[in-house]
Amino acid sequence: MRRAAVVIAALAALVAAGCSSSSSSTSTTSAAGTTAAAAGGSGSASSSSTLSGTVTVLAAASLTESFTTIGKMFETAHPGVTVKFSFGASSTLAQQINNGAPADVFASASAKNMTQVTDKGGASNPKNFVKNEMEIAAPPGNPAHVATVNDLAKPDVKVALCEVEVPCGATAEKVFANAKVVVKPVTREPDVKATLTKVELKEVDAGVVYVTDVKAAGAKVVGVVIPTDINASTEYPIAALTKAPNAAGAQAFVDYVLSAPAQQVLTAAGFSAP
Repeated sequence: MRRAAVVIAALAALVAAGCSSSSSSTSTTSAAGTTAAAAGGSGSASSSSTLSGTVTVLAAASLTESFTTIGKMFETAHPGVTVKFSFGASSTLAQQINNGAPADVFASASAKNMTQVTDKGGASNPKNFVKNEMEIAAPPGNPAHVATVNDLAKPDVKVALCEVEVPCGATAEKVFANAKVVVKPVTREPDVKATLTKVELKEVDAGVVYVTDVKAAGAKVVGVVIPTDINASTEYPIAALTKAPNAAGAQAFVDYVLSAPAQQVLTAAGFSAP
């Protein structure tokens, strides 16, 4: 009888151990599942970090400051990537792309110049990401006392403008048409930064540039606001290029420019929503 009791007790211990083992196994499986899920999430989150190489971006000169900042942010988000910029007149950049210049992304200050590229099959599905308006820039102290667009038409006021085929030049011409004035510049510059430099060096009394350029120049110039009813604007499209050497990097950069962090940088620079 006593022997039977011992056997029954032993069997009970074995059952208890089995239950304990089952419970432990379930717990381990659950933990493993959680770990796997976390690893999967981490993998998907870090999949973007698998980008590598150089992303070459051809961008309008007026994007110099904001895109330089955005480029650094993009490199931080993607440690394996280096962003290389070439800034200039959108018309010149479009021509370079159509002539086969190796690049990954084109950010234009004009839909017209982007169309020159898309029509040749160099890019597709461009997205407008910002808009920019014109402003008069004068040297510190505004020695010529330029207060309105009409003042730019005075024969004794020396004015610098962008070349007419460049977006900043074409948009300035729209301002003059709206104001019904004829402005005869003493110099036509290849891009907006070159035009602004003429003002900063006090080689001219005024220049018509973008709002963002006046803001970026800080104390080097003073801005003269152009009234909304005669002002003109231009929208900026961006696209990954069809023959991009780094196609994945190109699309990732375009997506980043359209993202909230990059848009905050552009807004702070003076750009507005398209």
